[in-house]
Amino acid sequence: QVQLVESGGGLVQPGGSLRLSCVASKSIFSFYAVGWYRQAPGKLRELVAGISSGGTTNYGDSVKGRFTISRDNAKNTVYLQMNDLKPEDTAVYYCNLRMAVEYWGQGTQVTVSS
Repeated sequence: QVQLVESGGGLVQPGGSLRLSCVASKSIFSFYAVGWYRQAPGKLRELVAGISSGGTTNYGDSVKGRFTISRDNAKNTVYLQMNDLKPEDTAVYYCNLRMAVEYWGQGTQVTVSS
């Protein structure tokens, strides 16, 4: 069993930045792919960014060039640095760990509004 805990969400103005963190209860991120997903009201959950066990990253088209995913294995933490935030980035952001079983965090709310 693995617990994932997200933090770092909040209210930010358009053009602002936030850094989300996802901490795992075990030293496991270096062995499996991790992703950040988001879900806005009335919309399907979508992939925002992912990082493979080897460190390869991928991003959703809407966040390329603005968001960066990274990993600190020593801290069992995956980060999502979000810059130049837009109102359409407003959503609950979830951390996902894909092993034989899939794990999700509880989510952290990001609201971009003036």
